Amino acid sequence: MTRADAQDLDARDPLAPLRDEFILEEGLIYLDGNSLGPLQKGVSERVAQAIAQEWGRDLISSWSKNGWFDLPRRIGEKIAPLVGAGPGQVVVADGTSINIFKVLAAALGMQPGRTRILSEPGNFPTDLYMVQGMTELLGSENCELVLAEEDGIAEAIDDTTALVILTQVNFRSGRVHDMAAITQAAHEKGALVCWDLCHSTGALPVDLDGCGADFAVGCGYKYLNGGPGAPAYIYVAERHQKSVIQPLSGWHGHAAPFDFDTEYRPADTVNRYLCGTQPVLSMLALEQSLEIWSRVDMADVRKKSVALCEMFIALVEARCADMGFALVSPRASDQRGSQVAFAHEAGYAIMQALIAARVVGDFRAPDVMRFGFTPLYTRYVDVWDAVDRLVTVLESKAYENADFQLRAAIT
Repeated sequence: MTRADAQDLDARDPLAPLRDEFILEEGLIYLDGNSLGPLQKGVSERVAQAIAQEWGRDLISSWSKNGWFDLPRRIGEKIAPLVGAGPGQVVVADGTSINIFKVLAAALGMQPGRTRILSEPGNFPTDLYMVQGMTELLGSENCELVLAEEDGIAEAIDDTTALVILTQVNFRSGRVHDMAAITQAAHEKGALVCWDLCHSTGALPVDLDGCGADFAVGCGYKYLNGGPGAPAYIYVAERHQKSVIQPLSGWHGHAAPFDFDTEYRPADTVNRYLCGTQPVLSMLALEQSLEIWSRVDMADVRKKSVALCEMFIALVEARCADMGFALVSPRASDQRGSQVAFAHEAGYAIMQALIAARVVGDFRAPDVMRFGFTPLYTRYVDVWDAVDRLVTVLESKAYENADFQLRAAIT
């Protein structure tokens, strides 16, 4: 493949026009949308309008007049098609970690006598930390974290397992779990399942309803491009919504908040998984960012994602052969999300040198260089140019610069 071949692919790409809807500096190759999506055109104006008019002039009337109060459900319904959820099962609220806490408590309450939460050591740390926190709160006799290697999850489920909690797309390697198979295996043993979709939503087709999932959580700031710290979402299958009262029983989860009852009565809907007042400006930024997805077919997104990743792997392995790189991500595209990870003993320094060369990826300890491919704005020529700049960094040994050896707090 040549650079001209990459340009030809861009010319024939049905998603290519969408790049113009993102604010990206000329010459910058942004391959870190799996950590933070870029700003979309129209978002700044939407938030500014909300500040000037809805907050500035309409003031408290905006909770009704401008629909602020309904934002969690309204935005949840816009996310639902991206995760294969029918109406009334997704609500936008809080952060991923807090939503995991809600799910953990609900699952334990729904599964009396079962105390184990099953996950894998490679799961995203916050998922594991929240289970550990629940154990501290309830005691190990009531909540216990059990870890199994990713290939042995199904076999590790037993009659003590209350919940299996997994990130569908591994944050380091990009490996994809078989959601349908693991969910079925858990249900056959009487366990529930929660899927962390932070690296899935907007990156590949997801079918929560189709595979019978119980719960799911996800964030709004990666592939959904909702902005730094954008609100997260929680999916609760309709069949479970009235099963338990999740413990963060805040005012917005009440059946009738403006009755101001002294006793908590949970909503009969997914609203019972709400807690406190939503951050309106962040919600509005996320809602505006989601507008683009109404014009996107996830099959097209996935097709381009696979092609971008395959191209990147082939170019790195061809042009950087014998330079110390080892593919960490699965080679088979159906087992890989929308990111590619390579290990290198100088991975951190190489990534810093690449960023200085205006190719932005990120690093995950101990030695993984991670590159995210976001089909709405990543071009085929970006892949070609990124590898070209990588070759320059390696051949010039730019990464040996002392400044690139200093490990920052955020990698």
